[in-house]
Parts: sequence; C-alpha cells; structure tokens
Amino acid sequence: DEFDRHGVDVCYEIHPGEDLHDGVTFERFLARVNNHPRCNILFDPSHLHLQHIDYLQFIDIYHPRIKAFHVKDAEYLPNGRSGVYGGYQRWLDRAGRFRSPGDGQIDFKGIFSKLAQYDYGGWAVLEWECCLKDSETGAREGAEFIQRHIIPVADRAFDDFAAQDGDHASVRAQLGLGRGV
Repeated sequence: DEFDRHGVDVCYEIHPGEDLHDGVTFERFLARVNNHPRCNILFDPSHLHLQHIDYLQFIDIYHPRIKAFHVKDAEYLPNGRSGVYGGYQRWLDRAGRFRSPGDGQIDFKGIFSKLAQYDYGGWAVLEWECCLKDSETGAREGAEFIQRHIIPVADRAFDDFAAQDGDHASVRAQLGLGRGV
C-alpha cells in the first residue's frame, strides 16, 4: 500500500532459486497480496529460458503485470554431466549460461513484438552478464541491440485507408482503370 501511495510499482524478478521463480509461484504470491495492482513482474527471458518455460507465452499470460524488462540472453547446451546450473562450475563450462543480447538462444524479435502488441510502456534495460564477451563491448553492443529491436507502435492499422471514403475517380485513375471498367 505504501508503494501505491507513492505511485510506484513493485516488480519482482522471476528468478530461479527465489521464492517467485515461475508463473505459478507469482500467482500464489499475487493471491496472498489480494491481487494488489502494484504487485508486478520484472520480465527476464533468460531466467525463464533456463527453466524451459515458454517466455513468449509467459508474456501472453502476464503482460498486464509486466512493468520492467531485463534484456539478457542465455543459452542452454545440454550435456551428459550437468544440468542448467552445472554443479557450480565456471559459467563458461555450465550447460546453462548467460550471454550478450543476440549471442544466445532468446528470440528477442518475438519478445519485442509481443511487448509492442500489448503496448508495453516500461523500460527495456540491458542486464549484461556474459561468460565470453568483454563487458565494454557487451554494453556498447547491448545498447545498440535494444535500440534496433524497439518497435514504435503504429497509431492506426496499416489498412485503415480502405475504410475511408475517398475520391474514387482519382483512385481509379491511379490504378489505370478507365471509366466504365
């Protein structure tokens, strides 16, 4: 309620190893706080991907509660020795590891399209954690990556022209259609 008094959303990062680690645990928590409108989600597809949760469908389900977005990539390279978190090996050697945006397996075109579809109004923040790339390079490329993926949402449908009354003679002339055709 204190956050509400100040007009601030609380965004919980759905994160493996935490109390809120998937949609089910978020829903349970949301029920405990009586669906408080300030109880929301920080969407990080890398954490969902490494748990084998469909992060695009997650957006479809939870988009009204997604108020923050970490742009972080990940990859899962299954092997016969270790699972997602790789027995606490070096990040480089783990089956599940974080990568710079665009270097892993996350479908960011799909994510940015879904967020545009649902008129997401929050931030897309680079959370850079990569087991391979230099941090300065990752920061520079990450900012450019986000800029390239942001979709300015159209203010009207692409085919709105068809619903408008127009100068039919002018349209027919542009199409090369004579009178009487």
